[in-house]
Amino acid sequence: MMIQNQLLAIVLLPLLAALVVGLSGSLPRVWAHRLTVFAVAMSCILSVDVAIDQLTDQASPLNYNLYTWAQFGSFSMHVGFLIDDLTATMMAVVTFVSLMVHIYTVGYMKTDPDYQRFFSYISLFTFAMLTLVMSNNFMQLFFGWEAVGLVSYLLIGFWYKKPTAIFANLKAFLVNRVGDFGFLLGIAGVYFVFGTLDYAEVFEQVNNGYTDLLIPISDDIFWSATTFLCIGLFIGAMGKSAQVPLHVWLPDSMEGPTPISALIHAATMVTAGVFMVARMSPLFEQSEIALNFILIIGGTTALFMGFLGVIQNDIKRVIAYSTLSQLGYMVVALGASAYSVAIFHLVTHAFFKALLFLGAGSVIIAMHHEQDMRKMGNLKKYLPITYVTMLIGTLALIGTPLFSGFYSKDAIIESVQFSQLWASGYAYICVLIGVFFTALYSFRLFFMVFHTTERMDDETKSHLKEPSAVVWGPLIALAIPSLFIGYLLAPSMLSGEYFDGSIQVTEQHNSIAGIVEHYQHPFSLALGSVSHWPLWLAIAGVFTAYMVVVKKPELATKARKLLGPVNHILENNYYFDKIYINYISAGGVGLGHRFWKWIDVGIIDGIMVNGTAGLVASISAKVRHIQTGYLYHYVFVMVLGLLTLLGWLYWTALNH
Repeated sequence: MMIQNQLLAIVLLPLLAALVVGLSGSLPRVWAHRLTVFAVAMSCILSVDVAIDQLTDQASPLNYNLYTWAQFGSFSMHVGFLIDDLTATMMAVVTFVSLMVHIYTVGYMKTDPDYQRFFSYISLFTFAMLTLVMSNNFMQLFFGWEAVGLVSYLLIGFWYKKPTAIFANLKAFLVNRVGDFGFLLGIAGVYFVFGTLDYAEVFEQVNNGYTDLLIPISDDIFWSATTFLCIGLFIGAMGKSAQVPLHVWLPDSMEGPTPISALIHAATMVTAGVFMVARMSPLFEQSEIALNFILIIGGTTALFMGFLGVIQNDIKRVIAYSTLSQLGYMVVALGASAYSVAIFHLVTHAFFKALLFLGAGSVIIAMHHEQDMRKMGNLKKYLPITYVTMLIGTLALIGTPLFSGFYSKDAIIESVQFSQLWASGYAYICVLIGVFFTALYSFRLFFMVFHTTERMDDETKSHLKEPSAVVWGPLIALAIPSLFIGYLLAPSMLSGEYFDGSIQVTEQHNSIAGIVEHYQHPFSLALGSVSHWPLWLAIAGVFTAYMVVVKKPELATKARKLLGPVNHILENNYYFDKIYINYISAGGVGLGHRFWKWIDVGIIDGIMVNGTAGLVASISAKVRHIQTGYLYHYVFVMVLGLLTLLGWLYWTALNH
């Protein structure tokens, strides 16, 4: 009973704080952050306690229902919790990163007039993500899934008087509706195949050798129902985790305040899809078609979104495209059945990506909300703490040995190399080349912002200083796990013991079996990485960034001219936005306009409503002339009618 109350407190404390702060209009500003920070801090402490118990085998996995949500005949929907190693890990990461963002927000949003509303939203965001990761059934998962989407919509458009913010949150909303349609089809497929939406019952049937259903497409073509539902579920993940071609909303989410960029990109919304696929590993292991599809989508996202990061000049957008690329790495690991590796990278990425976003926010504060890197330079002189912490985050991102990102990213690349699926070759090339471009755009940002000549105006330069401790404190707190978390977790995360029972991999798909031994000695692995291609590609990326940004900036101009057509394609984001906005969206609007004109105006209004009324009016206009008002006309008609009646009676009598 005690653990159940603890779990309820973890979920409900952020929700309670969000409701109190959001609905209490007269609440003093200082209490807005006190209540929400306290609630999330308590949730974090309790989550870490649950994680320690789970990961040290002091507690067995817990699966129970709180109450019945709805009942339809024999089908019931429940609200419940599934607490195992996977859930406990996600709970700890989500609440810790959220706590750091809450604390950071106190300094970043201190002058914003809607301070109270923002804290209510981010606390609600934490509740939604916890509901998602702690659920024990598909319906509760979908509730958390949609709640995360709703709050992200509110936060991206937080500055609702800014047209670009409203466009961005509408874009995020619509793109995610496409993904969620596939997700709903996947959930419907689960019920169709297994007759239940409870995780435990579904996985039990899978493990006991269920009989896959075949969906007839034609007389000779049948689809596997499991493949259909897995692809449907993954389409939902493509929307939430921003995979090509449903990635277009994530860069525009930068229109929201920086703290929410950190929260969305690091530990909440975009990781929901990765977590969901890992949770459904028993299902995805039954469909090689779905796994190959995941490999292709993840590899494409990892590489081609990295290309876009190289040409960005907005400091937050560079990090946003970095998130897209790193999510691609996680998805590639999922496709290679290296689910534990994907979660490992999710964990390490959460810390150093939150660190990079909050570090970028520190720069933006110091620069009076200037985000163009071309107007920065030599900020290490003015922002020493931000400089050091962002250097740690950048080194972790590019996979520097001994830093957290090294272990998780290297494990992904090796896992894909060992995969036997036919799409693994393509994915391997993508993630390997992606290492070079990750280092290139990451250190291009770092050199442009903190090195090179100062490009600020004198007024901005006169006010440059490190923000308050409430801003740089979370940077230091996030820098520590960015340094060590990979080293500490690598042996257990990749041994198969960490997620024992939470994640299931079939023998023929076990791509991490060949790399487990290497990661039992993470220090030796880091020292011995000098012969690894990823390390040399990362070094080449850093060197290239140094040459084109610091040493010979003219090389960048020459490269843009030399790669003119390619650069034009990149600047237009592969034309995804133009296709969606100018053709699909505009085509939908145009089609709707024509339907309105033809059906609503033409048929319904023109024929059925106005046409019927016009016909009645036309007939009545002619009929009313019969009413002349003269008595002899009426007598004549009566006599004529009487003669007609008598004639008809006479004719009838003769025929009988």
